[in-house]
Amino acid sequence: MGELLGYMRVSKADGSQTLDLQRDALIEAGVSPAMIYQDLASGKKDDRIGLESCLKAIRPGDTLIVWKLDRLGRDLRHLVTTVDDLSKRSIGFRVLSGQTPVDTTSAHGKLMFGIFASLAEFERELIRERTMAGLASARARGRVGGRKATMTAAKIRLAQAAMGQPDTIVADLCKELKISRQTLYRHVSPGGELRPDGIKVLGVS
Repeated sequence: MGELLGYMRVSKADGSQTLDLQRDALIEAGVSPAMIYQDLASGKKDDRIGLESCLKAIRPGDTLIVWKLDRLGRDLRHLVTTVDDLSKRSIGFRVLSGQTPVDTTSAHGKLMFGIFASLAEFERELIRERTMAGLASARARGRVGGRKATMTAAKIRLAQAAMGQPDTIVADLCKELKISRQTLYRHVSPGGELRPDGIKVLGVS
């Protein structure tokens, strides 16, 4: 039989007594005080050093126990992915109280693990779809990899005017426009005439 590990977390809004409640509940559930990991969240900073240490220490066959489900995840996405990871690593998971008590040794608990796994897969599919849609949108706008185009219509017009002047220093112009010399000459000729890429950006014929 594996080890029982406990994790607890409190914020300033909880009050110190919440930490005692969690600790007492974990010890009553059979967790050794030495196997309890904790985090104290404050302000905008919400480090999870305790949780990270706990997840590194826990091994297949062990069981992670928390007081309530909201103690584990900083948001729903983090909660779903964390629980899904526990399931994949063959680590048990128990939630002692709250509206959603969980014990993966029970049929209900195994069902909950299945639900979390499905939610995690759904989230991965959403991310994949958003990424593909973003890349398609970028390509439609003449960008590659979703990066913003370095040459704009305004920059091309400025380059045209400057390149037509005999005293223009190309290196200084590129620095001012924040573009490379290669990008400049791809859009505008040394004499200030539009080149194919410049015509494409300006939409002229």
